[in-house]
Amino acid sequence: MRTMRRGAVWLWLPLPVAAWAEDVPEAPPVEEERRPLDEAWRILLRVEATTLAFLPHAGFGADEGFLQVEPTLILDGGAEFGLNLGTPRRLRLWGGGGAAGFVRREDWDSLSDFGQVVRGLKLGSNDAPVGVWFGALESYSLLSAHLVRRYSNRSNPDYHPAGGFLTGTLGPLYTQAFASDVLGARLMGAEVALDLEHVLFGKPRAQGRYTLALSAVHDWGEAGGHASPVTLAHLDATAVVVVRPGFEAHLLAGWGGRPGAGGAWGAVVGAGVDAVTPTLDMRLRLEVRRQHGGFRQGYFGPDYELARFKAAGPEGVALAEAPFPDGYSTYGEAEVGWDAVRYGGLSKHLKLSLGVEAFSWGRFDVDGRVAVQFFARSLEVALKGLGVGMGQPGARYLGAAEARWRLLGGKLYAMGTGGTLLFLTPEGTLRPGAFASVGLGVDNAR
Repeated sequence: MRTMRRGAVWLWLPLPVAAWAEDVPEAPPVEEERRPLDEAWRILLRVEATTLAFLPHAGFGADEGFLQVEPTLILDGGAEFGLNLGTPRRLRLWGGGGAAGFVRREDWDSLSDFGQVVRGLKLGSNDAPVGVWFGALESYSLLSAHLVRRYSNRSNPDYHPAGGFLTGTLGPLYTQAFASDVLGARLMGAEVALDLEHVLFGKPRAQGRYTLALSAVHDWGEAGGHASPVTLAHLDATAVVVVRPGFEAHLLAGWGGRPGAGGAWGAVVGAGVDAVTPTLDMRLRLEVRRQHGGFRQGYFGPDYELARFKAAGPEGVALAEAPFPDGYSTYGEAEVGWDAVRYGGLSKHLKLSLGVEAFSWGRFDVDGRVAVQFFARSLEVALKGLGVGMGQPGARYLGAAEARWRLLGGKLYAMGTGGTLLFLTPEGTLRPGAFASVGLGVDNAR
């Protein structure tokens, strides 16, 4: 909620690795807004067929192989509406034992799994008083992001919920509320930001320069596997101190705690800059944090869907019960998008996202993603990696890579992807595994 940005409503999520790199622009280009009525709707059709193998860690059972068929339908209605439907159908080729079905059971064994059919539904734009979005949450942050930062609701490979968030503006108030699973009792929260300049001096020319915000998040723990409920709250103050065309800088401070847990609190101070040009969109943030009594900023982060069952570390317990030493940390985050022609739309030559936190007692957490396009956008390579608890016993590492090469004028493409996974067992432990796939796809994107 800055003078330049007031919370984007994302739509396109077609790829397991590179999905986050294919968002819609926050402000549609002028020519897009003035499309003739008969061109107001655009349709993209896509079908992918790949061989997919899940490869368990040694000693954890047999391999499983599938034919994965993935149809996609995208309806683009401009700034106010968009719909993305489609989900992988995994048909067993080998493995799984005698009781295994033809269709992979773990993909459809709960009500929440049916949410994966809707990859993205957008109603409203950034300029509308109310905006709604449903679909997969990939690297999602709740406004100030001191409770929910870079969170993914699909980190558990056997849990496929559809999340959603709502944004609204009423006078000096700006609100965002979210749910990680709209079909189950899981992670829910909201943040309400008050524009102090609006309250004290009337409606400003540039909104959101001086804000006071309150956020609260609760995990019911009743979907995607049972886990201990937890509640966190945070208070934030932000001041935009430098505003230039295409550039702004802000300072921030905040304090948070865990209601019902005495002595669990944390504080944060920091600064950030946003820069926007016709070809570049960049956001940088640096924070110094204090943690006490088990509370930490970014508690609901990229590893949370696994950590809520077993946190990284030697204790082997759930995150809600895991000890977290008192101390300080430094957190840095960079979001960079660049395109040689014009930034925006579904194609970007570079999309980089990186978050790093270093703790005073020797722990490091890293979450990074990068997608790059080569050869007139014919080849796209995407990488992502996660390291949690590095520098300490019981550190957790996950990674994945994907490549797509468009052929025959771009309508046909070859693809390959692979990486590591952690599967939740009935006993509540995490089983290491890996995945790999190769195949072909066709669409009318070009």
